[in-house]
Amino acid sequence: MDAMKIKNLYDLNETIAAALFDPELYPWELLPKISDFIVELGKTLDPEKFEQRGENVWVAKSAQIFPSAYIGGPCIIDEEAEVRHCAFIRGNAIVGKGAVVGNSTELKNVILFNKVQVPHYNYVGDSILGYKSHMGAGSITSNVKSDKTLVTIRIPSGAVETGLKKMGAMLGDYVEVGCNSVLNPGTVIGRHSNVYPTSSVRGFVPEQHIFKSQEGIVQRK
Repeated sequence: MDAMKIKNLYDLNETIAAALFDPELYPWELLPKISDFIVELGKTLDPEKFEQRGENVWVAKSAQIFPSAYIGGPCIIDEEAEVRHCAFIRGNAIVGKGAVVGNSTELKNVILFNKVQVPHYNYVGDSILGYKSHMGAGSITSNVKSDKTLVTIRIPSGAVETGLKKMGAMLGDYVEVGCNSVLNPGTVIGRHSNVYPTSSVRGFVPEQHIFKSQEGIVQRK
C-alpha cells in the first residue's frame, strides 16, 4: 500500500499543481479536487506568463496551441507545452511544462506532470501522469468499469477500495506505456516501469518492473 502513495510515485517539483498533493495520500484521492484547484490556481498565475482564454482557461504564452485543438475549462496549460492538431481537452486538466498533447488525444480530469507525452491518439481520463511518463500511440486509460461499480485496485494481498466510480490510471515518474495498451480502471504503475505494447493492464505494477502480461510482471535488470 505504501508504494502507491504520492511520495513514492511523483516528484512534486515537476508540477504546477504541487500544492494539491499531500505526499501521504494516495493519488486517486485528488481526482475529485482537480476542478476547484484549477479555478483557484488560475486566479494567481502571473499575467506576464499566462493569458486567460475563455472561462477558467489559462494558457502560458510560451505554449504552442495548434488551431484545431479544443480546450475546455477549467484548464491550465503550462509553459512550453504543445497541444497539437485535433487534441480535445474536455476540462479539469492541467498540462505540465513541456508536455505534449498530441493529434486526436483526449484529456478529461487529469494532471500531466512536466514533460509528459501523450502524443498520438490517446485517451486519458481521471488519471495522473508523472514526470516524463509517456503513452505510446493508441494507448488509453479506461476509467469506468463495464458494470459501473466502484473502482478497486488489485494488489497481491487483495483489493483496495477507492470509493470512485471513475478512475483511470496513476502513472509514476518515467513510466513507459507501449502502443495500443489499455490501462484498465484502477491501474497504478510505479516509477521507471514499462508496459509492453498491446497489453491489458489491471491493478498495481511495482516500480522498476516490466509488464509483459498480467501473469508476467518482472523486475527490470
